[in-house]
Amino acid sequence: MPLLPTSTYRPTALLANGHLQTIAASVLRRVPEVRYQRERLELPDGDFVDLDWSLAGAQPSNRLVVISHGLEGDSSRPYVRGMARALNQAGFDALAWNYRGCGGETNRLLRAYHLGDTDDLAAVIDYAAHVKNYPALFLTGFSAGGNVTLKYLGENAARVPAQVRRAAVFSVPTDLKASSVQISRWQNRVYLRRFMSSLRAKMREKAAHLPGQLDLTQLDALRSFPEFDAHYTAPLHGFASADDYYEQAASGRYLAGISIPTLLVNALNDPFLTATCFPRAAAEASPFFYLETPAEGGHVGFNENGPAGSYYSERRAVDFFTRAVPG
Repeated sequence: MPLLPTSTYRPTALLANGHLQTIAASVLRRVPEVRYQRERLELPDGDFVDLDWSLAGAQPSNRLVVISHGLEGDSSRPYVRGMARALNQAGFDALAWNYRGCGGETNRLLRAYHLGDTDDLAAVIDYAAHVKNYPALFLTGFSAGGNVTLKYLGENAARVPAQVRRAAVFSVPTDLKASSVQISRWQNRVYLRRFMSSLRAKMREKAAHLPGQLDLTQLDALRSFPEFDAHYTAPLHGFASADDYYEQAASGRYLAGISIPTLLVNALNDPFLTATCFPRAAAEASPFFYLETPAEGGHVGFNENGPAGSYYSERRAVDFFTRAVPG
C-alpha cells in the first residue's frame, strides 16, 4: 500500500503559498552549470525530436535518467536543468528530450505533441536502451511530462524495456479534464495567458511552415484549454473531441498497469490540480505506485533554499532512484 502518509518537504519561509512557490521557481531560478550536447532523433513517421544529453563524467555512466518537461517547456527550463544537475552530481547521466516543436525548430508534420503522446517517449527510451546501450534507465517528468511518463508506464507494460527500473514524477495533472478547467479559472489567469500565448505562437509558426493546412480564423478568440484543445489538439491528433482527448490521455486511468516502482509527488496547494489529481485509491491498491502529497510546493515549485537554490523534487528523485526500498 504505497500511499506515503507524510512528506519531509518544507518550503523556504519567504514563499508562503502555492502561487508564490510556482512563480518564483519559474521566474527567479537559474541553473548555468549544465552544459548539453544535442542530438537529433529521427522518428518513424518522418518527424524528429531533439535530445539534450548531460553526462555525469567524461565517459557515459551506466545509469541514465530520461527527463520529460512540462507543457510548452523544453530542456532549458530551470526545473529540467536543475534536475539534470542533481542527477549528474549523483552519478547519473541525464537525457532531457524536447517534444516535437519544443526544441527551437518547428516540427515537420501537421501534428505536434500532446499530453497523452507516449509513442515519442517510447522512441526516446528505446534509443537509449538499445542504441546507446544503457543497462539501467530511470524516468522523471514534470506536469505534462509526468502525465506522459505515467501513461507510458501503465498503458502497456510489455513495451517498457527491462532496462527501465524506476520513475519519479512531479506536479502531474492525472485528471486532464478537471485540470484543464482548473487552470482556466480566474485565479490562474496569469498562467493561462502565458500558456495560450505560447500555443498561439506555435500554431502560427506551423501554419507558416505548412501553408493552407491550418485554419487560424478562431485562434485569437480561444480563451481556455478546453477551447484550444477542441479546435486544435483533438482534431490534429485523431481524437473525436476535447473530452475524448482528456479521457484517453489522462494518466489516472492507467496507474493500475504500472509494474515498476513509481513515485508521484503532488503538492496539496498546487494551483493547477484538483482533488481528482491525488489518486490515493490507486496508490493503496498498487504494490508499485507511490503517492506523496506534501502540503506545500505549488506547481513544480519545490524549492528548499530560496528560489535559486536546491529543490526537493531533485533530492527526492535521486533518493527514490538510489534507495534499496522505495518510500
